[in-house]
Amino acid sequence: MLQNFRTYQLAVEFYRAGQKIKMPRHLRDQFDRASSSICLNLAEGSGKRTPNDQRRFYDISLGSLRECQAILELIGNQSLTALADHLAASTYRLCQSTS
Repeated sequence: MLQNFRTYQLAVEFYRAGQKIKMPRHLRDQFDRASSSICLNLAEGSGKRTPNDQRRFYDISLGSLRECQAILELIGNQSLTALADHLAASTYRLCQSTS
C-alpha cells in the first residue's frame, strides 16, 4: 500500500537524503525527529477512514517539513530544496484534497 503512495515515497527519499547531511548535534536531533515525523504522519493519515482525520495527520506532516526546511536554511544547506519543495507541494495537495 505505501509503495504506491507517492507522497510517502517522496518523504522517505527526503528522510534518507537528509541523513547524509552534516549538521550540529542539536539540529541533527531536531531534523531527525521532524523528517521521520513527515513519513510517519503521512503513513498514519493514509490509514484513517475520515477525511478530517486524514487531513489532521497530513497537516502535521506539512508542519514537520517546514521545520526541516528551516533547519536546512539555518545551516546554509540548500541541497534538498527541490525535493523539499516537491514534497511540500504534494503534501499540500493531500491537505487540500481532504478538505
